[in-house]
Order: sequence, then structure tokens, then C-alpha cells
Amino acid sequence: MDRGSLRIFLGAAPGVGKTYAMLEEAHRLAAAGTDVVVGVVMDHGRAATAALVEGLETVPLRTVEYRGTSLPEMDVDAVLARRPQTALVDEYAHTNAPGSRHAKRWEDVDELLDAGIDVLTTVNVQHLASLNDVVESITGTRQQEVVPDTIVRGADQIELVDIPPELLRQRLGSGLVYAPDKIDAALANYFRLGNLAALREIALIWLADRVEEGLAEYRKRHHIEDTWPARERVVVALTGGPEGEALIRRAARILSRVSGGELLAVHVRTPDGLTEGSEQDLAVQRRLVRDLGGSYQQLAGDDIATSLLDYARSINATQIVVGVSRHTRFQQFLGRGGVGAAVVRDSGEIDVHMVTHPLAEHRQRLRLTPLLGRTRTVAGYALAFLVPILMTAALLPFPQLNLATLALAHLCGVVVVAFIGGLWPAVVAAVFNSLLLNYFFTPPVGTFTVADPQNVFALLVFLAVAVAFSLVVGVSSRRSRDAALARAEAGTLSELARGSLARDQSAEDFLEQLRAEFQLGAVSLLREGHGGWKVDSSAGPDAPAGPDGTDGTDPLGGGLTLAWRGRDLSGSERRLMAAFEAHLTALLERQELTLNLGETVRLGEANRIRTSILRAVSHDLRTPLAGIRLAVTALRRQRGKTTPEEQAEMLEAIDTYSNRLESLVSNLLDMSRLDSAAVSVLHEPVTWLDVVSEVLAELPPESIRVDLAPNLPALDGDRGLLERALANIVQNALKYAPGSDIVIVASTGGLLGPGVGDRPVSELRVVDHGEGVPAGRVVAMFQPFQRLGDEANGPGIGLGLAVAKGFIEAMDGELLAEPTPGGGLTMVVRMPLYSGPRD
Repeated sequence: MDRGSLRIFLGAAPGVGKTYAMLEEAHRLAAAGTDVVVGVVMDHGRAATAALVEGLETVPLRTVEYRGTSLPEMDVDAVLARRPQTALVDEYAHTNAPGSRHAKRWEDVDELLDAGIDVLTTVNVQHLASLNDVVESITGTRQQEVVPDTIVRGADQIELVDIPPELLRQRLGSGLVYAPDKIDAALANYFRLGNLAALREIALIWLADRVEEGLAEYRKRHHIEDTWPARERVVVALTGGPEGEALIRRAARILSRVSGGELLAVHVRTPDGLTEGSEQDLAVQRRLVRDLGGSYQQLAGDDIATSLLDYARSINATQIVVGVSRHTRFQQFLGRGGVGAAVVRDSGEIDVHMVTHPLAEHRQRLRLTPLLGRTRTVAGYALAFLVPILMTAALLPFPQLNLATLALAHLCGVVVVAFIGGLWPAVVAAVFNSLLLNYFFTPPVGTFTVADPQNVFALLVFLAVAVAFSLVVGVSSRRSRDAALARAEAGTLSELARGSLARDQSAEDFLEQLRAEFQLGAVSLLREGHGGWKVDSSAGPDAPAGPDGTDGTDPLGGGLTLAWRGRDLSGSERRLMAAFEAHLTALLERQELTLNLGETVRLGEANRIRTSILRAVSHDLRTPLAGIRLAVTALRRQRGKTTPEEQAEMLEAIDTYSNRLESLVSNLLDMSRLDSAAVSVLHEPVTWLDVVSEVLAELPPESIRVDLAPNLPALDGDRGLLERALANIVQNALKYAPGSDIVIVASTGGLLGPGVGDRPVSELRVVDHGEGVPAGRVVAMFQPFQRLGDEANGPGIGLGLAVAKGFIEAMDGELLAEPTPGGGLTMVVRMPLYSGPRD
């Protein structure tokens, strides 16, 4: 059976018209022939909403009796029996009355969806778990009814029902939202204009994020690489020069005109060292980007403009900010600079901002050490023929010039070719220049014959000087290229070391950094075992699961292999990759050492606990044993001399000391089980009433008052462990609050923290009105061998609460301590609700 579809009408606040919009859609569907029924709709006394319910088939609500009150709830079984095509279920985050099949209405909806029924429902942003605290900070009101974001994000459709805040306040003032006696308080508190504007913005941004996720998934599924400007993303190109701060601030001003945009700064390192700038400037710019709420990314690529554009398209960027080049036109002609022009030329649908800055007026001087590439080498060979021809043509009208002057002029041409093309184009230019000088300027003109021996010598000297100069330029170019490459690698290694010292990276974070640095599609850290290859860590989509089908692999030792997919690496990149691999190996070794250190700390803690246990045994266990022995000895030796009352007193002492001894030994054994992680949890449905009844059977009931509803939902826990934990908590309250009434109450609502999966919970509170616990001692109170006031002679060895906390956390619960209003201590046990057997 196909699962039904879920459509959610989302609002920023009560009264925006979610239920009204849902009912209008229901009437439209019914008119189109869809079988629609109303599972539950809460009109809250609004006549317009109630009028829309008319004409739609309604499944009668069921009534739940709770503390003498009749609570209406949706009849899930009746809706399932009716099996409509579409069901209307209002208030998605609603908490069901105790005794219902599910604690939350969204769980009822999930059951309807599993049955193949489409559902229309409503929810406000303040009920989303991730926004609950944000809404509380804005409105001052905390919503107890929440629904996990993952559940809402899984909806097939989310439709925002939105009206301006001013109109919502007007509707509220007209009595269309709340009853007249609640209007003034609502307008003065929750429905203040600023609150509504903030809630509206939160709703729009949250929905925009969900739309963005869907858009990214759609583009990935359909292999769409073109930029879709759905959200403003501004990429700033940083060279490492001091002008970077001006570019970053300009990009931030561009984003200030829109809401929800992203600022991304990118620095591209090239293997040949073409990027210039200092690490100090880059460090300052990184901090500025993060202060402005953006992110910084460093890439490696052969071409700056291509790498920048590839990155911008991969993140669906809408704008790129680049600085005006600080190179002269002649430098750009030689191949230096011109990154901005290349970005503009190839940007396609991405807008490019060429931003001027004060440093643009101070042009960089031409460096005498050219950095060559294939394009310039090809251009050098072309100029090796073109420049001599142009120079010869320019000098032919001046026959009066002597050979020395002509040779110097042609030597200038060789210099130009050497600067642009390097060694071999300059050698070709030197030979071609000497031939042109011989043919056009040495007698006899028009032949390659030289009549004057001095001219032969002059031509040979010219050729030797030109070739020697070309050799010098070639060596200088190679050394400059090597130096630039070393500088680029040193910069990358510096960034690698900085990242290593700045934070404790995980293997996944480091692989992501490596992937971005070398612009790889995906990277995996593979471990070879008896069953084949296993992925230890990975980064990027479709990460390699083995060495087959990859573009490169490197063994790291210890059965580990680094594999990547995306492109082959050059020789210089391989050297740099070796440094990354060495760092990765060190990172893995450091993680292993950290684990070993943690194990050492745990062993030390266990040894400390064992020492404490021995100390406790030496005193706390000796006292009850001595009392038992003394009473037994007296009974045996003076059996005939003691009265029945004295014998009963001694037996009572034996019983008291035995119970105390049993409690101490039980806590010691329980703490030992927790310390050795030997606690086995049986997850089963259990109720607070069952647990409390069992605990109170062994305690004096006259000082304990229980207030538990009979229909509280079942918990997911181990009954035996829960009873043991609760017994320790109640005994602790009786011990430190003598003469005080102990109250035990329970409620349902809220979620556990992210560490246990955001599960709905039920709370049990053990309230006393004793002296309480100072705030600074609350954390220590749950540690082993801690007793209030260091009561060395008191009963117990300070393990009760430590054992209780250990047992409750082993069942995925929480044990908290709160001050009781008016004085005293309240212990709060939060346990997840039972949702079915675990796998």
C-alpha cells in the first residue's frame, strides 16, 4: 500500500488563517471529486472557520476523561475505518490527552499516512523544535507542544499562510482570533508588532531553507549544473593582497540589501605560484569574513579564473566580486593579471562586480623574472619570427646605420622574445635575427655571403650574446618557477599547519579540506580487512568504497589507503598530497592516542572508585556488621536473662542493620556494574504508576504523597532499573528532608535532547521541602561517594544518586535537579515514551 501524502499549512502565529486555508482547500478537493472528511478541526470559537466546516463530512471526536474533565480528541480508529482519500487534522503539534494511543497528534497523522490516507494539517513556527528557544527569546513564551523538524521537513508539501503583522493585530482587535477578555493581554504581550514581524521573518527563512534543500536535491537528481539564482550567494575572490578587505566589505554591503544571502570568500592557490599576497593579509581577511557571518574557502587550481568560476557554479552562486587588476596593460599582455577580465568573459549567467580600490592606482612594477606557461611558450615561438621581421622592416629605411647599431636593435627583439617565450624561442629568434642581418644589412646585400671578415666576427658575436642572454633568461625562468611553486606549496602547508593547530579536526573535516584544496570530486579513507575494503571516513558525493574505479590511490600504512575520484594529480600536486597524507596519518595517530588517553583516564577513575569502595567498606560496612554481631552475641549469651521486649528490640536492631547492609552492598554492586558497563537494559513498556507503587511498598507511606494520573502513557525503560533508581531518589529525599512531605507527580510533554534523538518524554518529579542543595554542589551531587555536608558518620556512602543517574541514562533518560519554590530540592526524571519494540 502506498503511503499517503502530507500537506502542512504553516503559519507564523495563531490567527493568520491556517485552518481557514486548510478548509478552503478541502472544499476545493471535495468539489473536484475527492473523498474528504474532517478528522479534527479546532475553530476556537471563530464563526468564519466554523462555517467552513459545514458541508464537509466530519468523523465524530472521541471523549477522554482526565481528572474529572472530558477532553475531545480525534478518533483515529474511526478515521481508519472510514478510509477517506483525504483527512483534515488540525493542530499537528497538539499533545493528546493521557490514555490516548499516541502522545502526539503528529503520531496519529503518521498512522493515517501509513494507511494510505492523504492528510492536510496545520502548524505554527513556534511549535518547531529547532525554533522553540528562538521564539521564546523573542516572545517570552515557551511552547510546550513541539514537533521535530525532521517530521515537518518530510512533508510532501509545505504551504505558508501569511498576512502582514498589522492586519493580524487588526483581526485580533476585532475579536476574530481570541475571546474579548483575552484581546488586550494578547496585544500587549505575544502579539506585539515587533514580535509578529520577527516571527514572520523566521517563518519565511525556515521555509526558504526547506525550499533550498528541495531545489538542491532536484538539481542533483536531474544533473543540472547551470546556476539557478534562487538565493543570493556572493563569492569574493581574494588574492591575498591588502585590497581584499575592501572587496569583502563591498560584498557584505551587496548582501545587506537582501535577506538570507550567503557571503563566501575564496582564495585560489595555483601550483605555479601565480597567486600573490601574504599569509598575514589572508589571516586578517579570514577573520573579517567570519565576523561578517560568511565562510572562507581555499582552493587549488591551475587557472585562477576557471577554479573560481567552477566553485561559484558548484554552490549556485549569483554574484562574484573581484578587484580591479593592479597589473599594467603591458603586464597583462605578458600574461600577468587579467583574472577579472577572464572571470567576466566566462561567467555566463553569474553577475560579476569589478570593484575598484585605492591600491588599483598603484600599479605593480614589472618583475624581471617571468613565470612561463604553455600559452606564453607558443606565443614566444611566434614572436621569434614576427619580431625579427618587424624589426628588419623598421630598419630598412635607414641604410646609413652601421652593423653594430643594427645588431643592438635586433638584440632588443631577442630580449623581448626571451621575456615572453623563454629559452628556446629566444635561441630561435637569435638565429633568425643573425640570418636577417646577414641577408639585408651585410655586403653583399641580398645574399648570405659575408665579404668583410669583421662583419663575420660581428655576426658571430651577436649570435653568441643573444644565445647567452637566452640561456640566462631560461635559467632565471626555471628558478623563478621553482621558487614560485615552493612558495605556493609553503603557503598551502602553512594553511594546513594553521588549521591543525587552530582546531581539533576530525578525519571527515580533514578529508573535506583535502578535497577542496585539490578540487577532487570525492575522497575516501579505506581500510583493508578480511571482508574486503571498508570506508573509515569520506568527503564528497559518491565517495569511493574501494580502490577500483578511482583516479588515484595512495597507501598510508597500517592497512589504510587514501582513494580519490575526480581527476589525476600532477607531479607537484603529488608532492603536496604527500604532505597532506603525512598530516592525515598524524591526525589518525593523535585520535588513537586521545582514545588511549581516555581509556587511561577511565582506568584511573575506576581505580579511584575502587579505592573509595575499600575506604567505604572499612567504615560504613563495618558499622552495621558490628551492630548485627553485637545483637546476635547478646541474644545467644543472655537468652534466658532478657525480657521479650529486649529480645524484640535486639531483633529490630538486627533487621535495621541488615537492611542498611543490604542497601549498601546493592549500591556498591550497582556502581560496579555501571563502572564496568555491564548494565543490560531491557526496553519494555512500563508506567510510572507501576514503578511508584513498587517503590512505596518498601517505604513509609505516611510522609509521601503521590499525585499520578491513571492514564499516563507507557515509558520505554527497564522496570527493575527504574524501580531501583527511583527508590534511591526517594530515599535520598527522606534522608535529607526529614519531617517534610515528599510529593511525587508526573506529566507528559517535551522532548529529550539531541543526544537521544529528540524523543517525546514523560516527567516524574520527586519534590521535597528540606534544606535543598547549593547551586555549586548540584553537579557534584551526582558523583560517586558524595554526601551533603560530608556526613562521615551518617548512613550510606554517597552512591544513591550516582547509581540512579547511571541507571536512568542507561535507559536513554535524564535525571535533573531543580530548586523547589519556597525551599527544598526537586529531582526530575525524564524518560522517553514507549513507541514499540526495538530491533
